[in-house]
Amino acid sequence: MKDHRLPRELCRLFADGGRGRTLSAVLPAGEVVWPDPGYTRQGEAARPAFWMSDEPATGAEWARFRGEHPRSGLWPVLLDESTQSWSIGQVVPDDAAQIDHFTAEGFMAEVWQEWVTQMPSDALDELDPYGAICPGLAPPGVPVADPGAVADWHAEQLAGRGLPLGLVAAHRGADALAVMGWQGALHHNEWMVPLAAVVRSWEDRFGARVVCVGFNTLELSVAAPPVKPEHALHVAAEHWAFCPDNVVQGPGDLQGYAEEIAGGHTWSFWWD
Repeated sequence: MKDHRLPRELCRLFADGGRGRTLSAVLPAGEVVWPDPGYTRQGEAARPAFWMSDEPATGAEWARFRGEHPRSGLWPVLLDESTQSWSIGQVVPDDAAQIDHFTAEGFMAEVWQEWVTQMPSDALDELDPYGAICPGLAPPGVPVADPGAVADWHAEQLAGRGLPLGLVAAHRGADALAVMGWQGALHHNEWMVPLAAVVRSWEDRFGARVVCVGFNTLELSVAAPPVKPEHALHVAAEHWAFCPDNVVQGPGDLQGYAEEIAGGHTWSFWWD
């Protein structure tokens, strides 16, 4: 009988050494990535932040690892290296348990209040029809496909860029952002843990899945997107709080951004 225990290098990603976890997918050549000591909170990491393949991954490889996540505990992410190499370890890993202390609604309300007090009154037009009043979280979307299948489809699209594969020891994709120490939104929010709480909420309400991360980008698949204009507008407000650059440096207001995301099965975020 074939032994499907995790390879030793992947066991190092888990606090318990990967006890009881299995992986039947063939692990390509790669190595674990340790945080640069200058980027860790206490100057030293207890274990690697994630594992990274040496060569670009195919969409099929990403899908195989996603399918094995319940047994392996490893969430796959495509790693966009167009800005900076992931292997240099400029990441700040956090304990996923920290995410439990935050909510998407609380983060949105805090960001909304802070940002609108700094905006000129005429600039509030970009937030019409909400203005200075945070609308809170949008209702859940209606699933139109299996979230895993949509994630696999999006991974197939993105894999055409020639991106390496990352594997993160995380219970879910949103948690992987904190565990691997992703710093993509650093210029918007200094700590990534609250943002992971927002992505958790999107996983639950919109069937979102983390597919790809860059040093200042995030790609999600969406199985239950907003379709009606009013719903899309409400979700657009959430996106503004999460990543203002999407709106400000995109269409310029929530109305235009809502039109862009209505019915779409991918959400792309970019922070300046």
